[in-house]
Amino acid sequence: MTLCLHSLLSPVPPTVCRTAYLFLALALAACSPSDNQTYQGYGEGEFVNIAPLESGPLDRLLVHRGETVAKDAELFRLEITNQQAQRDAAAANLVKAEANLADLEKGLRPTEIDQLEASLKAARAEAHLASLDFSRKQKLISKGNISQASLDNARATLFKANANVAQISAQLATGRLPSRSDQIDQAKANVKATRATLDQAEYSLSRRLGTSPADALVNDTYYKPGEMVSAGQPVVSLLPPDNIKVRFFVPETDLGAVAIGQKVSFHCDGCPTDLVGTVNYISPQAEYTPPVIYSEQSKSKLVYMVEAKPADRPEKIHPGQPVSVTLITHQSGE
Repeated sequence: MTLCLHSLLSPVPPTVCRTAYLFLALALAACSPSDNQTYQGYGEGEFVNIAPLESGPLDRLLVHRGETVAKDAELFRLEITNQQAQRDAAAANLVKAEANLADLEKGLRPTEIDQLEASLKAARAEAHLASLDFSRKQKLISKGNISQASLDNARATLFKANANVAQISAQLATGRLPSRSDQIDQAKANVKATRATLDQAEYSLSRRLGTSPADALVNDTYYKPGEMVSAGQPVVSLLPPDNIKVRFFVPETDLGAVAIGQKVSFHCDGCPTDLVGTVNYISPQAEYTPPVIYSEQSKSKLVYMVEAKPADRPEKIHPGQPVSVTLITHQSGE
């Protein structure tokens, strides 16, 4: 026991690393009975670093260390004046192209249709009068009351009036139809090209923004507005709750009691007493290998790193925090 207390009370080196946690786990395991299936470990977090895909001065930093952000929340943005203008211009061009396509697909406007219908009525009235005049002159010429030239003029006027009726009728029928298929196809291609330009502009803009991929804690920020940021250089570090886990160490002699899917309970200072989780990883390699030869005596020095994910409230466990892990070997009701 004196050796155990001496190990626990020794000064902690300035740089805390995984090796230190391993030695701490070995010391605590040596101080505890091996049959209680409780092992020592620590909280571990897999941080997500958010970086821009292009270089530029940082214009806005929208989060602070220690706050919680929601999924898709904007974290920062570089200077985007040029990219914003290109995106706005592309959006306006798309609206214009879509309006032109809709206009071609629906044909003439209602007022233009009304105008053609009125012209057709007038043309039919003129054709009716020309028909009456031609019939009357046909009767008069047989009696010698008019000349042949007068009859020929009446015939030409009737022919012209009928042709005018046919022309306006055709215009009205065309006006009620959409534009020609080749014009519509061209307009559709223009809409597609304009939309692609907008997508490209939005992508270029997104390369200068940072957004959160999930609900997360802001672990740290690395730049201040006005500073130059290189492409791929992290600006914000996030810790999503799903990325929090507990690593603990199991002696080689107890390894058979642990399996993927094994239920465990967590115990740590200041943590709720009912924290539970599930084993999701067992290291295939020993964390400590004795020199030269394996023996029955050296096997007790072998430990294997095991990871377990909290079932709920993972934020209650902090990275680096010492955690005791107990295997739950019997479920209630079994």
